[in-house]
Amino acid sequence: EGSHSHSFLQPNMGLLPGSARPRSRPCCRGTLAGQIWFLPRSLQLTGFQAYKLRVTHLYQLKQHNILASVGEDEEGINPLVKIWNLEKRDGGNPLCTRIFPAIPGTEPTVVSCLTVHENLNFMAIGFTDGSVTLNKGDITRDRHSKTQILHKGNYPVTGLAFRQAGKTTHLFVVTTENVQSYIVSGKDYPRVELDTHGCGLRCSALSDPSQDLQFIVAGDECVYLYQPDERGPCFAFEGHKLIAHWFRGYLVIVSRDRKVSPKSEFTSRDSQSSDKQILNIYDLCNKFIAYSAVFEDVVDVLAEWGSLYVLTRDGRVHALQEKDTQTKLEMLFKKNLFEMAINLAKSQHLDSDGLAQIFMQYGDHLYSKGNHDGAVQQYIRTIGKLEPSYVIRKFLDAQRIHNLTAYLQTLHRQSLANADHTTLLLNCYTKLKDSSKLEEFIKTKSESEVHFDVETAIKVLRQAGYYSHALYLAENHAHHEWYLKIQLEDIKNYQEALRYIGKLPFEQAESNMKRYGKILMHHIPEQTTQLLKGLCTDYRPSLEGRSDREAPGCRANSEEFIPIFANNPRELKAFLEHMSEVQPDSPQGIYDTLLELRLQNWAHEKDPQVKEKLHAEAISLLKSGRFCDVFDKALVLCQMHDFQDGVLYLYEQGKLFQQIMHYHMQHEQYRQVITVCERHGEQDPSLWEQALSYFARKEEDCKEYVAAVLKHIENKNLMPPLLVVQTLAHNSTATLSVIRDYLVQKLQKQSQQIAQDELRVRRYREETTRIRQEIQELKASPKIFQKTKCSICNSALELPSVHFLCGHSFHQHCFESYSESDADCPTCLPENRKVMDMIRAQEQKRDLHDQFQHQLKCSNDSFSVIADYFGRGVFNKLTLLTDPPTARLTSSLEAGLQRDLLVHSRRGT
Repeated sequence: EGSHSHSFLQPNMGLLPGSARPRSRPCCRGTLAGQIWFLPRSLQLTGFQAYKLRVTHLYQLKQHNILASVGEDEEGINPLVKIWNLEKRDGGNPLCTRIFPAIPGTEPTVVSCLTVHENLNFMAIGFTDGSVTLNKGDITRDRHSKTQILHKGNYPVTGLAFRQAGKTTHLFVVTTENVQSYIVSGKDYPRVELDTHGCGLRCSALSDPSQDLQFIVAGDECVYLYQPDERGPCFAFEGHKLIAHWFRGYLVIVSRDRKVSPKSEFTSRDSQSSDKQILNIYDLCNKFIAYSAVFEDVVDVLAEWGSLYVLTRDGRVHALQEKDTQTKLEMLFKKNLFEMAINLAKSQHLDSDGLAQIFMQYGDHLYSKGNHDGAVQQYIRTIGKLEPSYVIRKFLDAQRIHNLTAYLQTLHRQSLANADHTTLLLNCYTKLKDSSKLEEFIKTKSESEVHFDVETAIKVLRQAGYYSHALYLAENHAHHEWYLKIQLEDIKNYQEALRYIGKLPFEQAESNMKRYGKILMHHIPEQTTQLLKGLCTDYRPSLEGRSDREAPGCRANSEEFIPIFANNPRELKAFLEHMSEVQPDSPQGIYDTLLELRLQNWAHEKDPQVKEKLHAEAISLLKSGRFCDVFDKALVLCQMHDFQDGVLYLYEQGKLFQQIMHYHMQHEQYRQVITVCERHGEQDPSLWEQALSYFARKEEDCKEYVAAVLKHIENKNLMPPLLVVQTLAHNSTATLSVIRDYLVQKLQKQSQQIAQDELRVRRYREETTRIRQEIQELKASPKIFQKTKCSICNSALELPSVHFLCGHSFHQHCFESYSESDADCPTCLPENRKVMDMIRAQEQKRDLHDQFQHQLKCSNDSFSVIADYFGRGVFNKLTLLTDPPTARLTSSLEAGLQRDLLVHSRRGT
């Protein structure tokens, strides 16, 4: 222990002040003349007479300005203990608060040592006869203090020390032959024998908390450390110990090589030789000698004002000042004592950055010496502070790859690695072919234990050919895309890839089937089709071969997967038919594709029976009602594949009767032309006219069909006879015999119509003559009202009554209740209003005609005038509500007669 010596304290000769303390106080020294001297920081000595004869012992408390002294006022009596309050004065001297004998009794006994507890409640005094007195209570006052003998023995007491642990107070007692401890905070003062080895005077001390307040006993063979109940470690420091002192974590030992019996300490100092003495300062925590020097006749070692002072007999004071931590470390660095520097830095509580700098320098030193294993261990301790690239560059050599691996492993364990570090570490594993380490690295138990970028690791492993390891990472960390890439592109295990997709949640399964569906369909079409069926109907992820039936089902848009079947029409048909059966509300694209597929199969099929079956399937699909909104698309598909039955069906559904007619005309299907006219002629009468024109252009004999058309035209009166004749005039094979019956019947009907018109004219003339006579009578003759009943209530007519020239009579109260005006007959008013409305319309139209003619003559753009009047509805056909529905021609005479009649009737009221 302590084989290395380092000068961590700087000596100064003379009385030089050390570094400042928080509270400056003087250093006290006693003399054999009974005086006590004070040496403050100003180095101005002051003193006073404390005893008449001599001062033998002084003890100055650290936390109080209290000084305890032992001395003699008279020869032959027990020494006296005096307690001084240095803050108070009595005639210019410190105030003595208490005086009492060191030991009860009258027999004089020499005091060997003195100690006082910092709480001022305990004071112990040791004697050369082996006894120890304990003063318990307030040591500054007589009333509150009690002195008693704590210990009696046969060997001189050489050292005392109090130790406070919580509420328990221990007192260490050391003699020349043994070490023991007492618990003085209780009543019975239990005693524990710690060792049978003692020490000389001033060779014991109490350490600070850094050494757990252990009691230090410096024997000639070893230095022992004690706890209150047992002995602790020991240090084999050579030499005869003269002084032991504890200073700021250091153990200060003054020794000489020549052995001197401990009992000589109590003899006169003049009898001792003045051999040179060695002062060693030990750092017990870090186990090295912090300072070592040779002095002549050391009188005492003092610790004050942050420095250590060595007093020698030649009257000199040597001040030892501790160097700062950085200076200490630099000294150790120069000697390449890095382990010691690390321990020192830790004991001085150096921050992590400072420690990392030491570790780096230590690593650099080991690396330069060729100790790469040791160097990498030091570099590992810099992780988090030192840039990893600094270390990595040093170990990139192939021979040092295992060191680099160790560093990178630790970097990942501390979660400080980036993607490049992960790549490098995995490359190291693959270069070393260390599969066990590789598996240990990647096969972590939980996500929280992953200390690397998983995606980077997968890329590296895949590139290096470690597919199983890459698959493990991809599967365990839900990198589905990478798992499928490796399975499909590297391993070519399509079955496993499809099984894996079947285990994924719906969103991932859908996206991956869109991405890899074509590859899977090319190699395993049946299984892929089966998975797509489930994905588009009621998808549930499979758990170890079984579907999770408790999870809610999802379904994808089946139309989006149609491109996957580009080269697999058989599977596409199975998929489309499955979707149309299981899910009738499938997207329209499913039915469009299914129709196109069936039409393709029908067009390319050679077997008549199979072709007939495919024909029926296509027609059935068209009749399913799924193409109402995409009629044009279905029609185009049927036309592209020359599926005539489908085309005709769609024409009929779309009410495209002209196209149906045109189709049959193109194919010269005369019977079908007639059939179309018969089926749809009511909805589109122009079909008969087209049929007549079609047959008229035919040079072959079509008399049968022309006759059928003419018969229907005649029955429905669809065309004027002259237009029929003109139409058939273009046919060289159509003779007069073809239309003879038509013309005869038409002329007969016109003759009948003429007779009816002449009869109606004659009737109108008679009616006009009669009305004129009535008008004349009304003008010239009086009107006799002979009505006996009211025309409204049909009750007997009573006065007062109202009579109209039209012959209707009313009770006055009935008339007032039902009439809209006083001048109009309530019974005739509705009919008269209709006629008047027609007359006003005709008059307005006549006015518009005159205006139209005027604008047409004056305008430079006649067409714009006509278009304007068309837009205003001037040329719309006027329908007379009084005409019968079948009447098509009304002569101007009839209109004039009706207008005259209405006017005369109006006047008659």
